[in-house]
Amino acid sequence: MIQDSEFRNCSIIKDSACGGKQNIPLFCSTEKSNQTEYCNVDLLILQDNKIRVIIEIEEADIKPTQICGKFLASALSSYFIHKTKNDVPIGVGDSVAFIQILDTSKLKEDETSKINQGKNIEKSITNTLPIKGSKIKKYKLLYGNASEFKTRNGKKRAELLSYITESLK
Repeated sequence: MIQDSEFRNCSIIKDSACGGKQNIPLFCSTEKSNQTEYCNVDLLILQDNKIRVIIEIEEADIKPTQICGKFLASALSSYFIHKTKNDVPIGVGDSVAFIQILDTSKLKEDETSKINQGKNIEKSITNTLPIKGSKIKKYKLLYGNASEFKTRNGKKRAELLSYITESLK
């Protein structure tokens, strides 16, 4: 999906679904425990050793409660802590972008209302930002066949990379 070489001044951490070899847990405090772990995300982009971009890919469950739930759990989190980083808490940057990708490849033609529903969810979430106590300042919901975001010269991938580039400025 995203290659390290595309964002040279950043560190890209991927879960197994994105080509990595680990879970990416987010925590509400610097204490690493089951009680403080809120969610696992699909991809993180770190800049200056701070979380700057969170990416979540919704492949199976694209219901509003799943979409909103993953966003809120991430918004309430403040740290990434993992043994690959020596269990040292990595905090969120001053401005974080949250990107959700909805895989529409399994939708039937009569379910195209999901795309419009997604647009409404994006507008609603964007209108709530910033959430008190959260550093997520930007939200983007992208939709399409998940493979379109992996295709080297694909339009969906270009849209994703453009949004990430703008968010890292």
